[in-house]
Amino acid sequence: MMKKKNLFKSKLLLFCIQIFLLIACIVIFKYEFQIEFDLSTDPRANEQQFIIQFLANLIMYNNSFGFVYINLTWIIISLIPILIFSDFKKAYSMNLTTFFFPNFFFYVFYWRYSEIYFSTLFPIFIIKTIILGLIIAIESIALSLILKFIKNLRKNTKTDNLEQIESLNRSVCPNCGTQFNSIPKYCFNCNNLITNELGESIGKTK
Repeated sequence: MMKKKNLFKSKLLLFCIQIFLLIACIVIFKYEFQIEFDLSTDPRANEQQFIIQFLANLIMYNNSFGFVYINLTWIIISLIPILIFSDFKKAYSMNLTTFFFPNFFFYVFYWRYSEIYFSTLFPIFIIKTIILGLIIAIESIALSLILKFIKNLRKNTKTDNLEQIESLNRSVCPNCGTQFNSIPKYCFNCNNLITNELGESIGKTK
């Protein structure tokens, strides 16, 4: 129960960090995707349009620059779970959860407050969403597997190096066959001169 609670807290914190960085990038670089709205007499229309416009800036693009910018931003944001979680399933699950959040509210709000334009633009928007989602999923899985492979390679290399060092420090008594994980001058068992596994004599005969 405690592990699940800690995992939930870490994922929630990670989600908040990703959303914060995503918003920060949009604000700093002043990226904007212009949304068209139906005419409305609702006094809250400006607030609603502001929220929808803000969400669109996080996920939508309408030209090559926008495509590169949005994809690059999401790829950078997606690196955070990839570097934290060693399991690719957790990484892409976290990234898709973060990606789902602004998309869900954008589509719901836009459909509710601007039905005409939403019906017209929905096919275009959903294709863009699917493309970006696939890019995030593929990146999350691929980079996670690559990082896991690198970690395993380093671990195996380190293990091999330790085994080589241990083998160099092993010695055996030629008289009684007692083995040592160090290189003493004389065998504590029979007091004979010690040689290592390469057959080299260690020290001088008493």
